[in-house]
Amino acid sequence: MSWIVKPASFEYYAPASLAEALRLLALHKDAARPLAGGQSLVPLMNFRLARPAYLVDLNGLSELDYLRVENGELRIGAMTRQRGLERSAAVAAGWPMLNEATRHIGHVQIRNRGTVGGSLAHAYPSAELPVVMVALEASFLLRGHQSERLVQAREFFVDAMSTLLEPGELLIEIRVPKTAPRTGSAFQEVSRRHGDFALAAVAGTISLRPDGTIDKANLVFTGSKPHLSPKTEMLSGMKPDAAIFNDVANAAAAELDTEADIHASAEYRKEVSKVLARRVLEQAAARAREGAN
Repeated sequence: MSWIVKPASFEYYAPASLAEALRLLALHKDAARPLAGGQSLVPLMNFRLARPAYLVDLNGLSELDYLRVENGELRIGAMTRQRGLERSAAVAAGWPMLNEATRHIGHVQIRNRGTVGGSLAHAYPSAELPVVMVALEASFLLRGHQSERLVQAREFFVDAMSTLLEPGELLIEIRVPKTAPRTGSAFQEVSRRHGDFALAAVAGTISLRPDGTIDKANLVFTGSKPHLSPKTEMLSGMKPDAAIFNDVANAAAAELDTEADIHASAEYRKEVSKVLARRVLEQAAARAREGAN
């Protein structure tokens, strides 16, 4: 058996500004693909699973490479490298789950090149950042040549490797709201080896009221797209408790539409997701209590 490991021919552009990049993408529409870190797109091109006629390289756009906090909200430029997110003191202090989850992405070499925006726009089913952004209730700024819109992370992901992005449109900024007081978060995943794609991953948050009862909880699972479970509504007004966390984790995992592949069966993924969900709820609640003291 032989494999083609060279991309089909394409025309390469290296725009010097975001405006130029958007003009090129609008000009060529479906025939063009933006290139960010290349950790997802380049392998697809090498195996000719993706065959863009035009490649628009975004790596010269320093205007999209930033991490800053504005009015308590975290703003992440789409070309920010994943390693920068992992090493940011501001992220670790204000949004620790982002820091925690990013360490699970591939290996350091991958994170040095991979971008935050690229991972989200690629929408790979086992990726860490999509589930975390949904759990943190982030929003994404999308821009076209003559348009701009802000969409919620939970609405952005449509299906496996499918998003709301229109031809010629770019994800240019990620906005993560300020963490509410007495809120804890946690991220857990299982993979065959460190650096491998996750077989299952879960992200979650819990916010406590001053009396110690649960005000709000989010629980998000990997899948064909991030799955935000409605079962956490059962926790509203409840005291954090291992038994109720176990019940919610069981109910949330039961509604998952998991898939089998060469790495794991659908049943295994569902069972692992249940265990991870329970651990995430317990850890998030413990961290929320720590923050309230």
